[in-house]
Amino acid sequence: MSNKNLVQEALDFQRIERSITYLQSNYTRQPELNEVARNVHLSEYHFQRLFTRWAGISPKKFLQYLTLEHAKRALKESRSLLDATMDAGLSSPGRLHDLFVTVEAMTPGEFKRDGEGLTIHYGLHPTPFGECLLGATARGVCALFFVQGNNRKEVREELRVRWPNARLVEDPGQTRQYVDRIFRGASSRRMPLPLVLSGTNFQIKVWEALLRIPSGHVLSYEDVAQSIGKPTASRAVGNAVAKNPISYIIPCHRVIQSVGVTGNYRWGPARKKAMLGWEFAHSSAG
Repeated sequence: MSNKNLVQEALDFQRIERSITYLQSNYTRQPELNEVARNVHLSEYHFQRLFTRWAGISPKKFLQYLTLEHAKRALKESRSLLDATMDAGLSSPGRLHDLFVTVEAMTPGEFKRDGEGLTIHYGLHPTPFGECLLGATARGVCALFFVQGNNRKEVREELRVRWPNARLVEDPGQTRQYVDRIFRGASSRRMPLPLVLSGTNFQIKVWEALLRIPSGHVLSYEDVAQSIGKPTASRAVGNAVAKNPISYIIPCHRVIQSVGVTGNYRWGPARKKAMLGWEFAHSSAG
């Protein structure tokens, strides 16, 4: 996909996000396609084309992936898969969609220094799920945040809060290579994507567990707690998931409530539903 098309896809996502919110809010009365299209200021024909181009399936089919019944089935299937994964001893480097991810944790000393002596290059880039800010050190990706409501200042501040003593350099030319690999598949599958994590030992253990959840699958907070050998720590797991510094790559969007409800998401519930529906659709197609 060309960069021009990726920019257009990011613009399209704003309408996709609004349509998903509208569909979810009015699901009980099953709104017609033309009603949803009017809500995003498009004709029925153009909305159908837009949504299908973005998701690969129709809006009606996409919505079926976001029902409570489908979420419950996905949880059941994913738990079986998780059991098999654990039995096989899968650990980092993990596999995420078509990426091989390697994880390097900051040392305790580096963690305490909050990035002192570290240079982080960052850039704002379009993605299929809206604009993101990606930050990277010389060792690999250390941040990925999504822009909400065109508020770029918020994600820049988020990066500063996460790495208060680091030297931040805006350089999208430096970070575009990572965005291309993550969202455009512009790299060899054999080439690992390095992540640099700064967190407590418990947080890093949770984030590594999230990397084991394949695309098109979901787990509950309780499932993740069980997988790391802390079955009573689901609340602490939830806190660690909420503080995930590298969204989408570390797929915190694949953690839902045990009853099948999607739940909240740091970068907006509609974006979480968009990611899950998109992954369910592409997983089923494959």
